Amino acid sequence: MPFEMFDRSRLKLKPLAERVHDLDLSVMIDPAGVKPVVRHPTMDILAERVIKARKKGAAVIMAMGAHVIRDGCAPLLIELMRRGLITHFALNGAGAIHDYEFALIGKTTESVARYINEGQFGLWNETGGLNDCAVEAACDGIGFGEAIGRRIEEGGFPHKEYSLLAAGFRYHVPVTVHVSIGCDIIHEHPNCDGAALGEASYRDFLIYAHSVERLESGVFLEFGSAVMGPEVYLKCLAMARNVAHQRGEKIARFTAAVFDLHDIEDKEIRETPPKTDARYYFRPWKTIMARTVGGGESFYVRGRHSETVPDLYAKLLEKAGGNFEIKGDGVYVR
Repeated sequence: MPFEMFDRSRLKLKPLAERVHDLDLSVMIDPAGVKPVVRHPTMDILAERVIKARKKGAAVIMAMGAHVIRDGCAPLLIELMRRGLITHFALNGAGAIHDYEFALIGKTTESVARYINEGQFGLWNETGGLNDCAVEAACDGIGFGEAIGRRIEEGGFPHKEYSLLAAGFRYHVPVTVHVSIGCDIIHEHPNCDGAALGEASYRDFLIYAHSVERLESGVFLEFGSAVMGPEVYLKCLAMARNVAHQRGEKIARFTAAVFDLHDIEDKEIRETPPKTDARYYFRPWKTIMARTVGGGESFYVRGRHSETVPDLYAKLLEKAGGNFEIKGDGVYVR
């Protein structure tokens, strides 16, 4: 006999209009107001590496946690996407939720402490539309991120100009969503179809792996994702290197950078810390900066996303000279 399961039909969902939100569109960073600031000496190096990679047609991939979206960085990322300076964005499920809610109502983020005590945390009607996107993705043979972006772009969302996912659909740049079942509020909803969600997110995983195949001479940037960022990247890199090895090629010489708040010295990052050091369990260090960079180079940038993303954005535009244009083959040159 199978184990009994929770009956989701008993749940009571409320409209987002009744939720108290911690964030609104006032957090969005205006690209026009961002100026180059030297807070970290490696920003110049990273900007140069990105420009060099794009001139060669190599991938520049940015993996990130949800706080990058919450900190209002989407307008900057959209502009970097539009200019062809970043070729792939990888989000966790929470990042997609915040992007979707900002586009839909111009607000996002609830108090976990308040709503978990009321038994209402995550149970808001409109956000469940993301589950419908998973079904649409599975039916249409596209990834979860593309399906969400399509719905935002074509669905009359009043604030879609702030949506990274919608921009990905508009500019045909992959914004993939990597879901861990049970981690996101939409998994509570009665309309969540686990099979469709798995198929849609797995397709995004394969899209991501295809992007990683172009990482030789490229750049991998990881912003504040302690698990999804390093772990999904690790598997994609293994697949890409397996195929490259069969062709007598390598994916080894590229630049990797982690942006986070941990106190780590640059001189330490190429060596995995010992298991006796609690920092051994900080996966971005051992996975991205130490174990996988091969013959390339890795960097660590400490700071808040609301500072480091604008700093990198400003440096990239400064060094690009504003003269990068989109070409149909996805390669962007001066």
